[in-house]
Amino acid sequence: QVQLVESGGGLVQAGGSLRLSCVASGRTFSRYDMGWFRQAPGKEREFVAAISWTGRSTTYADSVKGRFTISRDNAKNTVYLQMDSLKPEDTAVYYCAASPHSYGLGFASQDDYWGQGTQVTVSS
Repeated sequence: QVQLVESGGGLVQAGGSLRLSCVASGRTFSRYDMGWFRQAPGKEREFVAAISWTGRSTTYADSVKGRFTISRDNAKNTVYLQMDSLKPEDTAVYYCAASPHSYGLGFASQDDYWGQGTQVTVSS
């Protein structure tokens, strides 16, 4: 069982930065691929970024590539999402996900875990 708690969301002006954190409980965090997703009002949840359990491999949605950076600290059971050059269209609830499988499977397994989300609002 893994529990995920996100934090770091808030209100920021366009062009600003935020760093989201996701703390995981459980002793096997270091073996989970981790991901960030977001859901804007009236839209479906979409993939943002993912990182392998080793931290050596990452992938990003085209819409955030070059602006967002995902990283992890396995000693702290934490995954981060550094968000720079924020745009109003980045406004959404951001969710953390953990998977014992490769992130290439899209965090669509019943074995995956999800956090409750943290709100990010970018004003123009």
